[in-house]
This record gives sequence, C-alpha cells and structure tokens, in this order.
Amino acid sequence: MGSELNISALAGAVVTSVDSHSPAERAHIQAGETLLAVNGKEILDVLDYKFYAYDVRLSLTLRSLDGATRTVFVKKQEGEELGLNFETYLMDNPKACSNRCVFCFVDQLPKGMRKTLYFKDDDARLSFLMGNYITLTNLSPREMQRIVDLRISPVNVSVHATEPKLRAKMLGVPKGAEGYGKMQVLAAGGITMNCQIVACPGLNDGEHLQRSMEDLAALYPQVATVSIVPIGITKHRQGLFPLEPYSREGAGAAIDQIEVFAEACRQKFGSRVFYASDEFYLKAERELPSDDYYENYQQLENGVGLLRLLETEFMAAVRMADEGLAPKPFSVATGVSAAPFIRRLIDRAGEKCHTISCEVYAIHNDFFGHTIDVAGLLTGQDIIAQLKGKPLGEQLFLPENCVRHGETLFLDDLTVSDVERALNIPIRLVPQDGWEMFEALIEQKEETCHGETAGCHCGPPKRGQEYVI
Repeated sequence: MGSELNISALAGAVVTSVDSHSPAERAHIQAGETLLAVNGKEILDVLDYKFYAYDVRLSLTLRSLDGATRTVFVKKQEGEELGLNFETYLMDNPKACSNRCVFCFVDQLPKGMRKTLYFKDDDARLSFLMGNYITLTNLSPREMQRIVDLRISPVNVSVHATEPKLRAKMLGVPKGAEGYGKMQVLAAGGITMNCQIVACPGLNDGEHLQRSMEDLAALYPQVATVSIVPIGITKHRQGLFPLEPYSREGAGAAIDQIEVFAEACRQKFGSRVFYASDEFYLKAERELPSDDYYENYQQLENGVGLLRLLETEFMAAVRMADEGLAPKPFSVATGVSAAPFIRRLIDRAGEKCHTISCEVYAIHNDFFGHTIDVAGLLTGQDIIAQLKGKPLGEQLFLPENCVRHGETLFLDDLTVSDVERALNIPIRLVPQDGWEMFEALIEQKEETCHGETAGCHCGPPKRGQEYVI
C-alpha cells in the first residue's frame, strides 16, 4: 500500500472516539490515531469515508501520535458503521458560499444576530448527506468527477435560471454562468438532481422561468423534481439589489405558468416534475392542489405540499378518533400566511371534539418585516409582544420549525422557556405532522423542556442547517 500512496503527504482525519462493540473497537483502533486511507483510497472527508468503508473487508491505514503508520484489517457486515468518530461530521470544515446572490436571505438579516446565522454553506457533501442546496459554482473538475465516481446522488441544486448571463447576474459571480453546463455533466454521469428556483418578479420570472423549466425538463429523469419558491424579502435590504415581493396577482400568474408546464411534463414523462411552493398558493389566495397532485411529496423541505400533507394526515386522524373528545382550552400561534389554514383545520377537528376551545393567532413578523409571513421565521420577542394579555387557554402550541433544530432557541436567541415565563403558559412545540398535531390537540401533554444550522441559496434559512463555527 505504501507504494500506491505517499503516506507522508496524507492529511487524514483524527479519530476522536471509537464506539463500543463496533468493528473499529474489535480491531483495537484508538482515539488519537489518524485515519489516512481505506482499501488504499485516500480519505479526505466523510464522503470518501462512507463510500470506501461500506464493504465487508477493509484495510485501514492509520498514523499514531508518534508518526508511525500501521495497517489494520477489519471484517464487518456490508454497510455496517465502522464505529469511528471524528472532530466534525464532515471530517472537514463546511465549504462556504462564494456567491453574491442578489436575492440572498442571509444578506437581509439584521446585524447583531448569532454568528452562525450568517454562515452560508455551498457544500456538495451537505447536499447529499443533509439535503442542502448548492449552486455548483465552487466545485472543481476533480470534485465534479468524484460526485460521478462515488455515485453521490441525489444532489440538490439551486438553479434560479439556466440562461448563463442571467444566472451569473443573479448569483453575482461569473462562474454562475456555468451552472447548467455542470448539470449536464452530472446528468450524463447518471446523477439524480432535485432543483429549486427562487423566483424574483421582473428578474427570472415570465419568459426566463419558461426557459429554465424547458432546459431542466430536457435533463429528465436526471432532474427529478423542481420547486419554484417566491423570493423572501425582509425590511433589512438597505443597499441591496432592488427587488419586490410577489403580489397576489403575480403569484397567481406564476402558479398558472408552472401548472401548465407541469401538466405537459405529466403527459410526457408521467410526472409533473415542476411544483410551485405552498407560499405561492397562500400569496395568491388559492386553494392548494389535491393530495395526489404532489405525487411522492419529494420537495417537502422546500415547502411544496407541506400544508396539503398536513391536512391529509390531520383529517385522517380526526376520522379515526373517538367521538366526544374534550380537549382543554388551548391556543396556536403561527405565521400570518398559514393562520387561516390552521384555523380551518381546528374548526374541522370540531367534528370529533365538540367542545373544542382554541384561539389561533397570526403573528406579524416585526423582527424581519411584514413581508415575511411564514411560521419558520417567527421570533420569541414577536410572539411575546403580540400574545401578552391575550386569552391563551391552558397551553400554547407553536410550530416546531420556528426554533433551532433539536433545541428550543428562536432566531432572536430567546428560548421557549423565556416565552413561557413571559406569557405564563406552558408551550408545546408541534412538528409539521398532521397525526402528531391532532394527538397534541387531544392529549395536551406538557413537555418537560425547555432547556437551552442556516444555509442560503438563497431563500430563507432552513432551520437545523446552522453551523457552530
């Protein structure tokens, strides 16, 4: 193996711990050793590690603290975790975005928020492993080839426009023009892509959106799905590219354009491929499409079909529930756009819960500005200010996605406990799941909280994509 690799030139990744009863522990691998290669393949990051460590028989090249190298042979089940842990999940630092997108949500954040919220990732590894969207602008030819060689699929791509000059303008860098060409390379290599387009009125909509949809459809089935979402605009855009949010009429026109093309794709491919996000329908004040319209709900993370699936699950739970349920009085706080929808669901739950008593509050986003009306960007201070003194019942429900993933921290650094104390009411975080929402409604168990990551590309940050740096 030493003749195949220049061992002294390999950086590797330091093992921080070894799982008990794992193949690595049985092979007597120690914390502090550096993993250099697996089966003669250099390990640069988590993608190399997961791909090459998948096999049944492995030879691991390790370097100890004193600089000596050794080879360890491991036998395990195919796909079984080796049991090595490293300082970071990626075994490397996340790649930062080098674009200057004219519509970037992170650039519209006010000053003084926690540092991690300002980090913009553009990392192909996170696209594959965590579903983050990438623009492809910072991928070298070697990295492009590795995606094909390791069959890193699916990859989530922020397209925005396929016309080279327009895409370069939108991304703010000349390399933006290479996007569609790189997608063609990935498609030729058999890589599946899920795509998103952040639609900006007067910039990449209308005929430009039509061109983008036609170009992406030409790569089907490698381009499997495409979500089109409206730009999010905060009140903190001083000095940035002039953009306007969608009007009711503009959102309706975009829906019509997308649905017509999607129907043509359904007839040609058997799949619609292209979907307008729920936010478009809410802005246009239109009914959401039916459950079967969304096929396999492949773009839920981009807000495509979230509300329809929530309603489908919620009403199924209502139908299966016992008659005569009598939940305690409660309240729900959510974003302005979703509040009427949630109100209708609660009213329909009255079919089984005849004594239901619930107030639904639409929280206006004073922190980011009233053009931001989604639940996932609510802050603790706005919730407190607008609910103080209001009838809240015995428990307040909040959407789970308005706090940091796996924690109880709002975007303004207040915690759920802070809001509970200010409003003097227990809070339950409810996930985007209709079954669990109905269960919370009828059971109203008090949670034993509440103790104490954001990509761009370039819409509002997805909660949970925030990095500690």
